[in-house]
Amino acid sequence: MAQGMWTHAKPDDRLGPVAYVNARLIDPATGLDTIGGVLTSGEKIAAAGAEVTAPNIGSDTEIIDCGGLCLAPGLVDIRVQIREPGQEHKGTIESAGRAATAGGVTSMVCLPNTIPVIADMSVVEFMARRARLIGLTKVYPYGAVTKELEGKELAEMGVLAQAGAVAFTDGIHAIADTQTMRRALSYADTFGLLIVQHPEEPSLAADTAMNEGEIAMRLGLPGVPTVAETIMVERDIRLLEHTGGRLHFAHVSTAAAIEAIRRAKDRGLNVTCDTAPPYFALNETSIGDYRTFAKLSPPLRSEEDRLAVVEGLKDDTIDIIASDHAPHDEDSKRQPFMQAAYGGVGVETLLPVSLELYHNGQLSLSDLLAKLTHVPADLMDLPAGRLQPDSAADFTLFDPDRAWKIDADDLASKAKNSPFDGRPVQGLVKRTVIDGRTVYQLEK
Repeated sequence: MAQGMWTHAKPDDRLGPVAYVNARLIDPATGLDTIGGVLTSGEKIAAAGAEVTAPNIGSDTEIIDCGGLCLAPGLVDIRVQIREPGQEHKGTIESAGRAATAGGVTSMVCLPNTIPVIADMSVVEFMARRARLIGLTKVYPYGAVTKELEGKELAEMGVLAQAGAVAFTDGIHAIADTQTMRRALSYADTFGLLIVQHPEEPSLAADTAMNEGEIAMRLGLPGVPTVAETIMVERDIRLLEHTGGRLHFAHVSTAAAIEAIRRAKDRGLNVTCDTAPPYFALNETSIGDYRTFAKLSPPLRSEEDRLAVVEGLKDDTIDIIASDHAPHDEDSKRQPFMQAAYGGVGVETLLPVSLELYHNGQLSLSDLLAKLTHVPADLMDLPAGRLQPDSAADFTLFDPDRAWKIDADDLASKAKNSPFDGRPVQGLVKRTVIDGRTVYQLEK
């Protein structure tokens, strides 16, 4: 992969008007798909459409010819583990920002499993302040549902929401206690908050390493059954029927869970879900000979489940694609498979791997980008995901057909634990603009 250059934006930078012309504009929120351009003025979009062309631009405006590449709203990634504060040896706000901007991500929502946990106002404010100082991708924090993510006593969700938490989750931990989940949904409904669940029944997943099945038996590894996900999804859907409110399931990976969500949507429940690229691009065979970079949570599933995830994306049962970015240091992954940490980096490869759905004819480019831009932005009520006048000038310029091979060592992330290491892909980000400033540009 070619190397890029990063510029850390400063709020006091003086910004003149800039016109990005000769681009294929794709804005799924409005159905825009045309050759044209985007005109920025300061930190905002002044105009976007076919009328923005070089001959129509004033002499005081900088003109950038996009060469026919795709220009879309910046991606919105709603599942990122940043690791700062507390585990900076695995990742930081800056390293996550560099990886994100190289992948066209202009807004990301970070899980609360930092040290300390995002369970009080001071940590929420710290995350926002640090992201502004660094000047790369915008960072929005989740708040914890329960104190210390222990699944017992509810955190002060109302206070955290006032401080800036956009939704609430216990991150990589399921809210396993039924009474606690019922109270969380009821409380969240009172204040119009969103609960995000990691759908995995923990007693069924304890002391396991991969998906239960023939491959796990052959490798001699204990497997987590798919019903661990289904049971939690079906329980929480029943609770949602009882309490009302809004519920989102993260990284769904099994056919049965997706079918349960599909039925819940058909009944009119306010339930949404996302998945991550490993669950539609890989299956359990990627573990190969105990390949720890492919040890994820939830685990890589069967080919039947992978195809069900693709179908769920096609029929909009699955609303959103998120990276599920989980950076680990080398020592955490270079262990025997049972002892190795769960998770893989993914924010930088989110777009190119997702574009496989487009290149394979499973989703149109606009429908795919919707799941990466305005749909996650709308779910989290973020001011992002659109190419519209007066909206933030956050967008990405990419070549959807540029072929390259993912090399984990070349990724901008501080951690290199990519399950896609060595995978050929099509689609490369050439430029990322945030608040009207180019923060990432691929070197020629």
